[in-house]
Amino acid sequence: MRRSRLVGFLSSLVLAAGTALTGAATAGAAQHAAADGYVALGDSYSSGVGAGSYIASSGDCKRSTKAHPYLWAAANSPSSFDFTACSGARTGDVLAGQLGPLGSTTGLVSISIGGNDAGFADVMMTCVLQSDSSCLSRIATAKAYVDSTLPGNLDNVYSAIRDRAPAAHVVVLGYPRFYQLGTSCLGLSETKRKAINDAADHLNTAIAKRAADHGFTFGDVRPTFSGHEICSGSSWLHSVNWLNIGESYHPTAAGQSGGYLPALDGAA
Repeated sequence: MRRSRLVGFLSSLVLAAGTALTGAATAGAAQHAAADGYVALGDSYSSGVGAGSYIASSGDCKRSTKAHPYLWAAANSPSSFDFTACSGARTGDVLAGQLGPLGSTTGLVSISIGGNDAGFADVMMTCVLQSDSSCLSRIATAKAYVDSTLPGNLDNVYSAIRDRAPAAHVVVLGYPRFYQLGTSCLGLSETKRKAINDAADHLNTAIAKRAADHGFTFGDVRPTFSGHEICSGSSWLHSVNWLNIGESYHPTAAGQSGGYLPALDGAA
């Protein structure tokens, strides 16, 4: 009798444990399945400046239907797609105005941010209009900012993303090198081109480290843009455009689809 009762008791325990585990697994699977919305944050490299086909309602943010977030959403049909990236955005702008759509159902977040904080536009304008020494000096100032101040700004953004979208896989996209070196090309000197490329690498290294420290995936676009830099003969980047200065040094539609989209696909 005692043996029979013991066997029955143990059987009940095993059944209860199995039911609990099955229930937990089912709940976890349901939560994972529900968290498949996509939110695209960031600056002009995410909004698609330079790609054309801008969404009228996006105004000065210049969100493009040819930008990599829009292309990824069209190809993957997430349960929801929120596109809040905006031309000219800095880390503070992301915190102030882009995080609203994030929530428990967000399964994927992509973001490119940090270039404007580091003074991207001013660096390029200085290098286009002034001497080699002035260009190198301005780049040195930008690198110092990347080393001293940008990491904390990125931490604030990445922490806010994780707080608001705890189930999301976050892909932090970097920036391309701008120039193919060692070629005959009108425009900036080789000294300036190399310094600008080095600055892009410096910025990418800082962004990748902060992303990794937050458990995010860094999407490196330099490999996909290789062979398609300015001076390559098949550039996926606008050079300086005096008729539309805002598009200067931004990816073309081909840069979005051939450079950024594969990097997002590989990291998502």
